[in-house]
Amino acid sequence: MRGLLSKSLETAELGAEGFTDIGTGPGSPEGKYVDWLTISDNATSVAEDVQRIRNHPLVPRGIPIYGYIYDVSTGRLVEIPAATKAGKAS
Repeated sequence: MRGLLSKSLETAELGAEGFTDIGTGPGSPEGKYVDWLTISDNATSVAEDVQRIRNHPLVPRGIPIYGYIYDVSTGRLVEIPAATKAGKAS
């Protein structure tokens, strides 16, 4: 990502070999200051986030909290059952 952003700020293209820069520039070296953390298990990450929100003292217990993953291939939201369970209103 750092390399792509240094050349162009336009959207990169994803192909069989990974991301490639298709922009004409200009880029920015500022991407080197971003900590590009990745998520290895999206469903677990969403459930943990919902649990963290559910347990926050400023979130009323009576408000249900849901967690979904957006499927970029289909354009659909995929419900994460563990997140729904964790975010259930009480």
